[in-house]
Amino acid sequence: MRRNPLLIVTLLNLALHGYVAWRLLPALALGPLGTGLALAALFASAVLAPAPLLVRLSNLPTRAADALAWVGYLAMGLFSSLLVSSLLRDVLLALLSAWNFLQPGTLDLAYLQRASAQAVVGLSLMISLVGLLNARRLAEVVHIDLPIAGLPAALSGFIIVQLSDIHVGPTIKRNYLDAIVRRVNGLGADLVAITGDIVDGSVDQLRTHVAPLSELRARHGTYCVTGNHEYYHGADAWVQEWRRLGLRVLLNEGKVIEHDGERLLIGGVTDYSAHHHDAAHRSDPAAAASGTEPTSVKVLLAHQPRSAAAAAAAGFDVQLSGHTHGGQFLPWNFFVRMQQPFVAGLKRLNQLLIYTSRGTGYWGPPLRFFAPSEITRLRLVPAPV
Repeated sequence: MRRNPLLIVTLLNLALHGYVAWRLLPALALGPLGTGLALAALFASAVLAPAPLLVRLSNLPTRAADALAWVGYLAMGLFSSLLVSSLLRDVLLALLSAWNFLQPGTLDLAYLQRASAQAVVGLSLMISLVGLLNARRLAEVVHIDLPIAGLPAALSGFIIVQLSDIHVGPTIKRNYLDAIVRRVNGLGADLVAITGDIVDGSVDQLRTHVAPLSELRARHGTYCVTGNHEYYHGADAWVQEWRRLGLRVLLNEGKVIEHDGERLLIGGVTDYSAHHHDAAHRSDPAAAASGTEPTSVKVLLAHQPRSAAAAAAAGFDVQLSGHTHGGQFLPWNFFVRMQQPFVAGLKRLNQLLIYTSRGTGYWGPPLRFFAPSEITRLRLVPAPV
């Protein structure tokens, strides 16, 4: 019998909301009216949380679809905090119950159940509010030095400004991107690099909202690569649109840049998982490094940090990536480590420097907690001898 993925997701969603109601509502002792309202709110959340997925499958007008996505993502974010906090509460209560069993009468378990349930609700609301404010504010500029052995003097101080994972879509629109572009243009970039997941929608839906990308200014222009989300919304069409806007799209290829008499290779690969959507887009760092004249520095743009091993083997000095969002909000920063070798910041693999951006926008719930968004200003500097 063929399984229905939407039905499975719906049943799982209802079960998880039921678990939260079962574990919290009796302890909160809200009374008949309060319990009824809380159950109604949880049921509404269970119905609305899958809304962003339903929007993709519907033909709703853009404004209605965006409004539904906003409500669904907010519900998803709040419920995520409630669920994780409830699970942690149950672990804590189990430990306290075991202690009370060994030392009878030392703890007031009824009080602890009530107080911990109240704490879960308060903490979840606080995380959602702070996370929303963090997600919607303009990304801060992060300054990073990239120490390169044998760096020629002409390339010392070369500035790359990296954007990643903007996710223009239902909740991120033109005004949000406009502010990012204005901040980037004030950073004196020699080159702007965008490491994928620029969009969450089709060209027809988002053409006007990505238009500010054409206003990015850098001495040697703006280069970009595809991320996994581009392949959900027509990667080929997006590549054409980006080129129309003046971006240099690198699809398993490299471009040699002449800078004050020295050469730098800027290479770019398609997303690590692109071949699952289009066999012709299989990611290939070796192809991005081949067929070029000798260069002093080789920089690779690769959406996922998982490209690092192949990038090191291909002889790149630097890899700039994104994809992880730094986890975006608890507890997902712990789960990202199960899929990606690097989550955020500057790391090294043999002779390869890897910088993983936490992302300039956000995906899904408008929520960032302990993983702030960033615009990254990277400067090439000589490595200490």
